[in-house]
Amino acid sequence: MQKNQIFTVKITDMGTDGEGIGHLEDSGALSGNGYTLFVKDAVLGDTVRAKVVKPKKGYAFARLEEVLEPSPDRVEPVCAYARQCGGCQLQAVSYEKQLAFKDRKVKNNLIRIGGFAPDFVEEIMEAPVGMEHPFHYRNKAQFPVGMDKNGRLIAGFYAGRTHTIIENRDCALGVAENKIVLDIVLDFCTEKKIPAYDETTGKGLLRHVLIRKGFSTGQIMVCLILNGSSFAAEQELADRLFEKVPGMTSFSVNSNTERTNVIMGSKTRTIRGKDRIEDTIGGLVFTISPQSFYQVNPVQTENIYSQALSYAGLTGNETVWDLYCGIGTISLFLARQAKQVYGVEIVPQAIDDARQNAVRNGIDNAKFYVGKAEEVLPHLYETEGIFADVIVVDPPRKGCDEECLNTILKMRPKRLVYVSCDSATLARDLKYLCSQGYELKCGRAFDNFPMGGHVETVCLLSKLNAKQHIEVDIHMDELDLTDAEKKATYSEIKEYVLEHTGLKVSSLYIAQVKQKCGIIERENYNKPKSDDAKQPQCPPDKEKAIKEALKHFGMI
Repeated sequence: MQKNQIFTVKITDMGTDGEGIGHLEDSGALSGNGYTLFVKDAVLGDTVRAKVVKPKKGYAFARLEEVLEPSPDRVEPVCAYARQCGGCQLQAVSYEKQLAFKDRKVKNNLIRIGGFAPDFVEEIMEAPVGMEHPFHYRNKAQFPVGMDKNGRLIAGFYAGRTHTIIENRDCALGVAENKIVLDIVLDFCTEKKIPAYDETTGKGLLRHVLIRKGFSTGQIMVCLILNGSSFAAEQELADRLFEKVPGMTSFSVNSNTERTNVIMGSKTRTIRGKDRIEDTIGGLVFTISPQSFYQVNPVQTENIYSQALSYAGLTGNETVWDLYCGIGTISLFLARQAKQVYGVEIVPQAIDDARQNAVRNGIDNAKFYVGKAEEVLPHLYETEGIFADVIVVDPPRKGCDEECLNTILKMRPKRLVYVSCDSATLARDLKYLCSQGYELKCGRAFDNFPMGGHVETVCLLSKLNAKQHIEVDIHMDELDLTDAEKKATYSEIKEYVLEHTGLKVSSLYIAQVKQKCGIIERENYNKPKSDDAKQPQCPPDKEKAIKEALKHFGMI
């Protein structure tokens, strides 16, 4: 296989990021080879011409050259830049098919990585939740700024796997105010001769334009990320934005002078308006700073949090831990139906926001701690006796680290709700938890990122309990002896205990231990003659010896 070779191939599957997958043997090329092509922008069901751009030993990445026979699921992208831009991998796929693809992606990861049986996964997974309007849903956008070949200021998004800016001021996933803001900022910077940052030289001033909107409040935040601390006529630009942008509430600059791919620096200065905007989810008010983590899709966020709350099964008496709590969004959702909620987050500023959000919403049964969950939980458990009825985790894409999982296991919550933005690491973590005494009860996929390849998932796990999970139906009137009694007589058990421990045990003690172990006796066998009769209880050393005998005879 050589670079730039062109093949005709039928697309028979989709990859994890929505790329089309075709096998050359299916198309007649390199018959019997089984060579696989991953073709960006090809849709399941297409027949395409594809050019190899990166050949590997058993597969290659290829570029779509021409669609020869379109799939019935292929649609015309809304955005003219959909193929060039790296933000939307699935715009050419019908939304119904996108939703089915993401649901299957979650299920496949649970099967392939998690090791769960296919029939079990189909049974416990609920129908995926999509969006009625899958465009213009993002409440945040970060536009890199650069210069085109003619020296003109441009803003847009990076092409996939590059830092080449595709000019686009009106993203189909963003809000209408984005274009208004970008037009004003770029025209102003052109007028004032404020240069864009050049990654190659490290020179220039304007790096990114950050825009956030509170969907429920209509409030707009604009933050310019600078390769410096200020720029000429800051107040003039602020006045222009507040005059022309509906809902304009906050204008600030953030300083980032490092030569790094990290977008924001640590210092932000408000030039006009408030330093935060507000938004509401499920009736709760949250304040958002330029650096705050806040879900980008408020419509689906409310659906996800409502599902997490439902899975938590709160009655008002539970102590709940929310790990990776961020600014307290899930914590405060839970606090309205829990006895007490504790949130843990490693970012100090996020915890400050969480505490303020609790006060703002009049919630006094939520406390927040800065630190790693695997350090905070054991400390509070050991020093203050704080336990957990329910634990909720919402980790980053890398999932929970092993220390955190082991801490959860140590806390032994009755229920665990796992909110995930990466179903591969979710499946890995569920496999571990389910090997350590938990059972996956149900789950659901949420399309938090329509037109993109990512998917959110919410799952419920419960602690295994033999009494709850093993059902025995024995009709005692049809039996003289249970199977357990047939394996060893009381005399045989007494002899075994005496021989191996030197202890003498009575039939009464054996009956008590058998009852503790769930072995059913015949009616009235070794039971007191009356309800108020007093019986001696089997001492711990003899109970241990009897259990060893029962194990020896295969009765437990």
